[in-house]
Amino acid sequence: MRHRKKGRKLGRNPKHQRALLRNLASALILTERDAEDEKNAPRVKGRIVTTLHKAKEVRPLVEKCVTIARKALPHEEAAGRLETDAARHTDAWKAWRESDRWREWNQAIAPAIAARRRLVQLLGDKQAVQILFDDVAPRFVDRDGGYTRIVRLAHPRLGDAGEQAILEFVGRNDRKRVATSRPLFEDEEDVENGEPGGEAAESEVEEENK
Repeated sequence: MRHRKKGRKLGRNPKHQRALLRNLASALILTERDAEDEKNAPRVKGRIVTTLHKAKEVRPLVEKCVTIARKALPHEEAAGRLETDAARHTDAWKAWRESDRWREWNQAIAPAIAARRRLVQLLGDKQAVQILFDDVAPRFVDRDGGYTRIVRLAHPRLGDAGEQAILEFVGRNDRKRVATSRPLFEDEEDVENGEPGGEAAESEVEEENK
């Protein structure tokens, strides 16, 4: 029985499962990088294609990482206001280092550093963590959750006919619905053109027959 055993095994042992989810989450975040000149540049930013079960399994990890980065942004902004512009090991930097302003900066930046270390532990990729803080998290500052969506694909994967799906960030590739006007019927066209039609025309014909 699988009582109280949540999650999917995905045909792998626990270590392989964690590595798979970590790589998928990092791959999704890395698609947000500026890679126009790279040979392996992503076709669409903020989107990966994988199997449906893998997408459902990695989605909570991505949401958790975005939430951690989003909650750390205010601490980085507060620390940025206390930071000095002087170069390291200069007299101005040494004076700032020994002042109370540095102690306030140290207390303000501590939660952000802890968040970055936690994300490095979860993702295992420092570049993905940097992209998460610079590009992804600022887009979801006013959003409390639901940063990703899963879209099923109609065509299965070649080879094993696995059900495929798209895992993407919300807001990047949103599909916009275009409002179309309802087609007019012949009676409505006659009314708009000022010509008698429909019930009015029938009533005129009945009066003539009388």
